[in-house]
Amino acid sequence: MLADLDWLEPATDFRVRLKAVRAAIAEGTGDEEQLYALALGRLDLNQLGQLAGAVASYVATDAAPGPLARVRLGVIGSGTLGLIEPAIAASALRHRVIATVVGGDYGSAMQDAIDPQSALRTAGLDLALIALDYRTLGLDRAQPNPGAAVDAAAAMVGAMVDGLAASAAGGVMVATIVPPVEPLFGSFDAVEPGSVAAQVAALNARLADWARDKRIVLVDIARVAAWVGLDRWHDAGQWHSAKLPFDPDLIPLYADVVARTIAAVRGTTRKCLVLDLDNTLWGGIIGDDGVDGIALGQGSAKGEAFLAIQQMALGLRQRGIILAVCSKNDDDVARIPFRDHPDMPLKEAHIASFVANWGDKATNLRAIASALNIGLDSLVFLDDNPVERAQVRRERPLVAVPEVPADPALYPRILLGAGYFEAVAFAQEDRDRADQYRANAERAAFAGTSDMVGYLASLDMVADIRPFDAVNRARIAQLINKSNQFNLTTRRYTEAQVAALEADPAKLTMQVRLTDRFGDNGMISVIVVDRATWEIDTWLMSCRVLGRRMEEAVLAHIAAAARDGGASALTGRYLPSVKNKMVAGHFGKLGFAKVSGEDGKETVWRLDLADYAAPELPMRIVDGS
Repeated sequence: MLADLDWLEPATDFRVRLKAVRAAIAEGTGDEEQLYALALGRLDLNQLGQLAGAVASYVATDAAPGPLARVRLGVIGSGTLGLIEPAIAASALRHRVIATVVGGDYGSAMQDAIDPQSALRTAGLDLALIALDYRTLGLDRAQPNPGAAVDAAAAMVGAMVDGLAASAAGGVMVATIVPPVEPLFGSFDAVEPGSVAAQVAALNARLADWARDKRIVLVDIARVAAWVGLDRWHDAGQWHSAKLPFDPDLIPLYADVVARTIAAVRGTTRKCLVLDLDNTLWGGIIGDDGVDGIALGQGSAKGEAFLAIQQMALGLRQRGIILAVCSKNDDDVARIPFRDHPDMPLKEAHIASFVANWGDKATNLRAIASALNIGLDSLVFLDDNPVERAQVRRERPLVAVPEVPADPALYPRILLGAGYFEAVAFAQEDRDRADQYRANAERAAFAGTSDMVGYLASLDMVADIRPFDAVNRARIAQLINKSNQFNLTTRRYTEAQVAALEADPAKLTMQVRLTDRFGDNGMISVIVVDRATWEIDTWLMSCRVLGRRMEEAVLAHIAAAARDGGASALTGRYLPSVKNKMVAGHFGKLGFAKVSGEDGKETVWRLDLADYAAPELPMRIVDGS
């Protein structure tokens, strides 16, 4: 199931559609969404190669950046990787990334990595992937001194990581090593440290430690091989004849796992799981069967299957994924199981947006995205009904809609195996995110009971402003890569680049947190300013706090720092993107004067500090600098 990417619908009319997109690219009318749409189907290796060719043609046109993230990825490793590279480029589209993949020379992984003048190191990489095989790491036989063998293999991988890290500003991804299928001792392989399986496990444990220490980004290919079975993964004939490291039929899966990891680094993973109700969260129809008649809970296979689905959803929420409901039901009827069924793990309090009516689901999904202030490309929609899935795919192609089998017991496997919510970091902010969205809904309701001045004053807001630091580095990088709407320049920086900004005295960096009477809003703004020119390089803010005068608080802090640094003016720049039109007039609203640019294009703004006076604000500022 997972090996064949069964969460994707079959790719129909691929050849015809690809031909049309190629023609559009040649005519200069092709765009990123057309390429994205082609990648949504279940593509075989040949189709992935064809789509990668179209991506390369599109990139060669130097078209202006669209809604998809851009990445230049270097790939080195063991054996023949030539079939994998185009598959990664094509699969990345599915995760809203335009990837240009640069492969190293065959058999030259170490030279490509450590030579600063190698073609790979000088290719302008954003990211690099190291994909090695136990047979080229000296781990292909039992060792009397396994510790030394693992140390030597780790040193080899470490040298590659350190070499590539100097040229791939966004970081280095390392694939875990897949163990062999053949046991030497049988079950005792897991006990004897000199067995090949134990040596591979020891090396993979080191890689996990490096990922924990932020030295690398881990791509757990060993786990993927375990999903499908080592017997299917390894193809001894292909290795001996062509040095293909695994069965080529599994390249689409391998490429998708690499692509979803790139997406997590670039911040294009999904944020919200939208759930249908009848026959998705419970068996049966609540309106017909009543709360006593639906299948849910222990005591029956069917009831346990739906219980597992809810526990999966709750687990996702506990790691920060927002939950929403989109159901064709009367609202009061749809809520009955949440309130009255004793075996419901999910409660209404877990749902950030609850939409139950008789309207079409495509329209309701747009309403949910709007209510949560997130894009449609942040949503994953789980529904048992193939008609509803097809309608949403047709009307809302940005929404991810997994195909699911008839047996609900397999829903968790298909949803989690699809990698919609891939992560490369996890912080307390992530744990709190779902609660923050719910609290925001309560704030909105409260706002309707008072005038704006009185409302803001009543919130008891406290804004904490401090420089970037190592503790919050992962969250800062996450926001920089995920924020689209309130983002003046949409410049993307990886965690490694954020660390460089953090240490650079020529940069003023700011992370802003906001608390109020309803709770902690978490980190709501990130700013980078060049101290030499006092130009604002990056300014992004959570849309959840719009209207709270946080923009004015941030500007007051920047202006004070600039005055302390001897500046007479600040410069702001707006770089338009597909999603940030809402901040086109941001600098003008704050008193900046436009000095160049036209509406709809890049504009540059200036604020004379002699004319600027910091306003009275409805919040207390904690300056952590």
